[in-house]
Amino acid sequence: MKYLLGYDIGSSSIKVALLNAETGKCLASVTSPKKEMEITVEAADWAEQRPERWWQEAINATQELKHNYGFDTSLVAGIGITYQMHGLVLLNKEGKVLRPAIIWCDSRAVDLGNQAFAELGEEHCLSNYLNSPGNFTASKLKWVKENEPELYAQIYKIQLPGDYIAYQMTGQMQTTVSGLSEGVFWNFREQGIAQDLLDYYGISRDLLPEVVETFSEQGRLTAEAAQELGLHAGTPISYRAGDQPNNAFSLNVLHAGEIAATAGTSGVVYGISETPTADPQSRVNAFVHVNSTPEQPKNGVLMCMNGTGILNSWLRKVVGELPYDEMNQLAAQAPVGAEGLVFLPFGNGAERILENRPTNAELRGLNFNVHSRNHVLRAAQEGIVFALNYGIDIMRQSGVQVRKVRAGNANMFLSPVFREAFVNCAGVELELYNTDAAQGAARGAGVGAGVYASTDDAFVGLERILTQTPTPELQEQYQVAYARWQENLNSILPQQTTPRHVHQHAF
Repeated sequence: MKYLLGYDIGSSSIKVALLNAETGKCLASVTSPKKEMEITVEAADWAEQRPERWWQEAINATQELKHNYGFDTSLVAGIGITYQMHGLVLLNKEGKVLRPAIIWCDSRAVDLGNQAFAELGEEHCLSNYLNSPGNFTASKLKWVKENEPELYAQIYKIQLPGDYIAYQMTGQMQTTVSGLSEGVFWNFREQGIAQDLLDYYGISRDLLPEVVETFSEQGRLTAEAAQELGLHAGTPISYRAGDQPNNAFSLNVLHAGEIAATAGTSGVVYGISETPTADPQSRVNAFVHVNSTPEQPKNGVLMCMNGTGILNSWLRKVVGELPYDEMNQLAAQAPVGAEGLVFLPFGNGAERILENRPTNAELRGLNFNVHSRNHVLRAAQEGIVFALNYGIDIMRQSGVQVRKVRAGNANMFLSPVFREAFVNCAGVELELYNTDAAQGAARGAGVGAGVYASTDDAFVGLERILTQTPTPELQEQYQVAYARWQENLNSILPQQTTPRHVHQHAF
């Protein structure tokens, strides 16, 4: 018997899953805390969390898992880590955190990134980074340099959230190529560090940690960390990846044309491409995928919508803390299109698909004589689906094929209304699987530790539990509702006067 452990370092909670390596079955999982972790908002469009809290909740979850299941920790063959992308953790030489982490939905660096995009040149950025520097980690670090210079001078290394957890486990400050690319620290054309962007920002390359392979032994659990977690000292940490590349991996999405989706804290559609492609407005973004190699490069093209989980949880408070399944049932009682009620679900920081504009959420067309809470709940779910489809349209324009989508049987994909709207609006076949991010990280750990001979072997026990396809009559109804939603969105966006074309680069 061998076990694998997977850690999912989210902004809402920390989850740890225990897998039987032979069968691929999840034996137990624990989430901590039971109530969502707070996000500190000290100024408009800021979002911060304390990395020390992530580590403490990882300890709490591991100890609870051990208490509930009682497994032999010496039989854990590998530990995998997945994490909220684009966050910025700053450490000094002693390994102490210098300030709260600036996390993924923080928008403070938008203007700096936009300025870099203009001054370095759009063609240069898209050809080399496949993205605008935008609101990504490199731009957040530049913000610290400009606004907190005394603190900046104390930085020894920067880390992504998952890198920080791995450091707590191993004592080693490291990252991956995939991680560098998510921060726009990676040059796709040169297949190396984006030195020109670092030079433009005045950032020393020395602040970047050592680079390790995504699937590899990246260090071993120290005696101190093992004692805190209640695990076996010397257990290898053998995988780390950002949440969306990992979500794709957890669904066995590894090759061109394969698509993964998630609708949890954020709403994401993530497709694999072997052609370096950039959206001119950087509304969808390309990162190095987990199984990319210099010989066979693979990129993940990602569209992300911030206002997903936060809209659903906000509505839950508004309607009296009803269980989510009851909210789904109420939404199903309203007709497709919610009788003209339109929800624009953009109220959680700058949205990439809207070119990093910090647009507020809006509920439009409300008629007190027609609409009830059922309509509002349905309009919210449809609004999230329509925003995702808006991003899917951009991905298709970028050359990504989107026909069949895989997702975990979790979060908003548990809602029949959400699934129906998703397949009929996007015109895709949807497959749901019995997996989640923590289980994906555990499978990745099995690859990195050599438990599995290849990534193909890692998906033993992965089961498809539902397939849903479009219905012509419903497709027509949802297209009408989507067109109405787009009209409302366009009315609040400045119009693009000059056509811009997708950039495809043959490196």
